[in-house]
Amino acid sequence: MLTFIGLGLYDETDISIKGLDRIRRSDYVFLECYTSVLTGTTPEQMTELFGKEVGMLYREDVEGHPETFLELAKESDVAFLTAGDPMVSTTHIDLRIRAAAMGIRTEIVHGASIVSAVCGLTGLQNYRFGKSCSLPFPYGKWAPTTPIEVIEQNIADKLHTLVYLDIQPDRYMRIPEAVRMLEEMAAARGVSIPVYVGVARAGSGSPVVAAGTAAALAGVDFGGPLHILVVPGDLHLMEREYLETFAGL
Repeated sequence: MLTFIGLGLYDETDISIKGLDRIRRSDYVFLECYTSVLTGTTPEQMTELFGKEVGMLYREDVEGHPETFLELAKESDVAFLTAGDPMVSTTHIDLRIRAAAMGIRTEIVHGASIVSAVCGLTGLQNYRFGKSCSLPFPYGKWAPTTPIEVIEQNIADKLHTLVYLDIQPDRYMRIPEAVRMLEEMAAARGVSIPVYVGVARAGSGSPVVAAGTAAALAGVDFGGPLHILVVPGDLHLMEREYLETFAGL
């Protein structure tokens, strides 16, 4: 069996009791550590709590050569760990399909996701979010345009946009940098973004949530990763009051 287990948002203690039990009953335990990471813990701390050695899986292991651990799941119990909830990522959906094609039984143990945590921390209602987008670091002279296109459409539809910020092995995109990039894209398209909402370290004991204009957020010390950004559409009165109370709007 291959069991997809969500670890939650921040550190090793976010895991559910069910998830911990499945890990301890598994023959092999792997941590996928490229789509997202738990910044409040280390593999060593996970190993200590879980009572199992944790193997690391990177992009090439999961997308290029998943047969390495899928073959193990034919005859053994394999736990596949991810930050957040495992099925938010399309990479993991594809992996479950591949496992099914190989005749491998699969199961999911869900974990807390940034998708729901952002709603709780910002007060923005989940049913008012439109299509989300990812904001990657520029590569050479190439810079993405899809994020601003998604944001522009959502604003036109009076919907909020969840913007995932790039995670790379040696760096994490931070909110001020993301806002600067989006402001440049918006200016090039003649789009105005009146309000941004930044969230840092959701799930930790000291998350930072701040809302305001691009200039206002430039002066906020969001601290360490992980960061995520929301571009709100029209705000409901309660959403605005929540942001004024808890995010300094």
